[in-house]
Amino acid sequence: MTKKKPEYVKDFEIGIYTLGDYTSNAITNEIVSEQQRIEEIIQAAVLTEEYGLDVFGVGESHQEHFVSQAHALILSAIARETSRIKLISSATVLSTSDPVRVYEDFTTLDLLSNGRAEIVAGRASRIGGFELLGYNLNDYEALFEEKMDLLKKLNEEKTITWSGKYREPLNGAVLYPKPLNESIPIWRAVGGPAESAIKAGIAGVPMILATLGGPASHFKESVDAFRAYAEHYGHDDLPVGITALFHVADTPNEALREFYPYVDHVFRSANGNGFSKQLMAQQVDKRSVMMVGTVESLIEKILYHYDMFKHQRLLLQLDVGGMSFEEVENQIKIIGTQIAPAVKKAIKERQDNENTGN
Repeated sequence: MTKKKPEYVKDFEIGIYTLGDYTSNAITNEIVSEQQRIEEIIQAAVLTEEYGLDVFGVGESHQEHFVSQAHALILSAIARETSRIKLISSATVLSTSDPVRVYEDFTTLDLLSNGRAEIVAGRASRIGGFELLGYNLNDYEALFEEKMDLLKKLNEEKTITWSGKYREPLNGAVLYPKPLNESIPIWRAVGGPAESAIKAGIAGVPMILATLGGPASHFKESVDAFRAYAEHYGHDDLPVGITALFHVADTPNEALREFYPYVDHVFRSANGNGFSKQLMAQQVDKRSVMMVGTVESLIEKILYHYDMFKHQRLLLQLDVGGMSFEEVENQIKIIGTQIAPAVKKAIKERQDNENTGN
């Protein structure tokens, strides 16, 4: 017995997401308490709604330099402080989680938020959680694919019979609580080569594509492959989301100068190697994926990417490298009051022209 299909994106959406980075400030070397950092994430979501944006996401990472390990709990706190924005994981590391438990957590979030919950399921770009949570890193791919198959089935069927290699089978299982509208939107987090995008297209699962740096044309291969395989397997009109690092300032050089220490700090904390200054300098070019520049140049850049990808959702990451909350608030305000309205107006005009054949 199947459930009603979830509703995804109707109009172009712009949102904010965080991975819960928890490091010292790249400029001052000061660090806030873990409690304050979590509170800042909640307040950033409140501001996201107040300034008219559409989505807020919280990711999980079970290792040092992150504070949002229990991301569903943080999203639940946000649900009680907001009333309109969609609340998503960015991402849920499905490889090291039980899909049944994930689904129960997010259906509960869906009820707490009056139907605003979404799951973005990922394989893990950071691998610290495998040993901590008792999984073998050698099973990295197989764990995710099996669990993604089960999560999709839980969302599509009311009574579940399923068997796999990495958990006990389910025989006529029924899950509680039920989401508000029978099912909830589930996306697949995609990064790197097009292989994962192809699997999302085959399965008929919408894709959110992570981009960090480099030319946008490099990522178009994944978007094109996703749509081609989705169409081949009969999955029409699946939405695509794009994620990007973001920083806006009065001049391009100022944006680079302000943001570079934070980006470099994140990379050094993760692997001991910083982010190339030469590569960073290239990010103000509209053909690159990182959103760094002025209000005007970033509007142009977002539209350039829209014309290339025809995506339905853009998620921006601001709070990297221990950036102060005051600066994060300023960035959200500029996105909500200056960038998002102009971008949405221009995209609506593009869509209207396409629909009328102009």
